[in-house]
Amino acid sequence: MGRHDITALRFVEDALSGEEVQALVAYHLADMQRHSPADKVHALPVTALRRPDVTFWSAWIGEAIAGICALRHLADDHGELKSMRAAPEWRGHGVGEAMLVHLLSEARRRGYARVSLETGRTEPFHPAVGLYRKHGFVPCPAFADYVIDDFSQCLTLDLSGRA
Repeated sequence: MGRHDITALRFVEDALSGEEVQALVAYHLADMQRHSPADKVHALPVTALRRPDVTFWSAWIGEAIAGICALRHLADDHGELKSMRAAPEWRGHGVGEAMLVHLLSEARRRGYARVSLETGRTEPFHPAVGLYRKHGFVPCPAFADYVIDDFSQCLTLDLSGRA
């Protein structure tokens, strides 16, 4: 297995107690703060990722953390993708897509009719938006407490009728 071979990627439902996981959450928050207006940072800190309506996973290759991701329960038919972040050394190697596929599989298992997310419109967010669109996400009205504006956009994926 090569240094960036993700075929052995494994997902662990995680209580966010490990140092590597907490460090990647902190990195994600800091990066969102660097690229977003203060009132538009919707990334969740460790305490919020531990809420009962959020399921959090860490993604590992061997003993190395490769990424983090979460799924928030909004309603019986609606979930929200949260805190997707590949570790810096794994960016561009398919970890983000593997995490998205994992979250979509879990959303289908839960019976959600759709999953949605909020993200930025600026250049730092373009790779993630491209990944979401590749998997069929389309723009949608604001949901939950989000507000669509020049910085923020909401995307959704209809899972009803999709295998």
